[in-house]
Amino acid sequence: MSVVVTGATGHLGRLIVEGLLDAGVAPDEVVAGGRRTERLADLADRGVRVARVYYDEPATLAAAFAGADMLVLVSGSEVGRRVPQHRAAVDAAREAGVRRVVYTSAPHADTSTLVVAPEHKATEELLAASGLVVTVLRNNWYTENYVPTLGQAAATGEVVGSAGDGRVASATRADFAAGVVAVVTGEGHDGRTYELSGDHAWTFDELAEAASQVLGRPVTYRRVSADEQRAGLLAAGLDEGTVGFLVRMDQDVASGALADATDTLRTLLGRPTTPLADGLRAAWQTAADAS
Repeated sequence: MSVVVTGATGHLGRLIVEGLLDAGVAPDEVVAGGRRTERLADLADRGVRVARVYYDEPATLAAAFAGADMLVLVSGSEVGRRVPQHRAAVDAAREAGVRRVVYTSAPHADTSTLVVAPEHKATEELLAASGLVVTVLRNNWYTENYVPTLGQAAATGEVVGSAGDGRVASATRADFAAGVVAVVTGEGHDGRTYELSGDHAWTFDELAEAASQVLGRPVTYRRVSADEQRAGLLAAGLDEGTVGFLVRMDQDVASGALADATDTLRTLLGRPTTPLADGLRAAWQTAADAS
């Protein structure tokens, strides 16, 4: 088995590569693809083939995918550009003779009102029409996305949001990466679409409680309207695009777009997913170490 992992310079992609190695996949059977290959030097030292993967340069895709049996297509990070980028990867995979693609999508991408869902839905449609064998992993939200919220809570003692009593069935990137590894190395996943999440869908009151545990100080959740949230974020100096995205995300949470907690990920892992407080604690420490 030869497998290419795109986005290996990102958090999720790197965890997938490391997980494949830990699962016993031979290093020379793994290709770690990313735009800035110098950030993958440590993986190259372990025997992994490192390849430049830049969606806007088809030649890099052809070179990276040559001889591969499988492609783990970690969804791109450039919102608004994902569909053409993913199309380039799917076309290159088909031309290279790749047999199977594992794609990291969004929860209920085909029906969700989630702000990020349309690009994932379009990519799933591209894959369905490609003739390739596809496994779609619809990942719920990443627990690590709430590290900035922890920063706010550390400074103010508050989690401020317009999500109301909405719930988020998040899991850590490590959990989702381990799910990819289980699918890549396991049997019976061809043609399947999995809704993956943490074991528990938490409220923002529970997020505040978890923040209290991590920070060692009282934290409360202050509910505000979408307009109040927007005004506060703009006053804090965030740009209009970021503010619009954050407010829309809270509205999506309020509507239940991230509330579906399934047991599919824990079944793939053979263990419970990481509890919210534990995931936040690890992410907070990682952020502190990097600063």
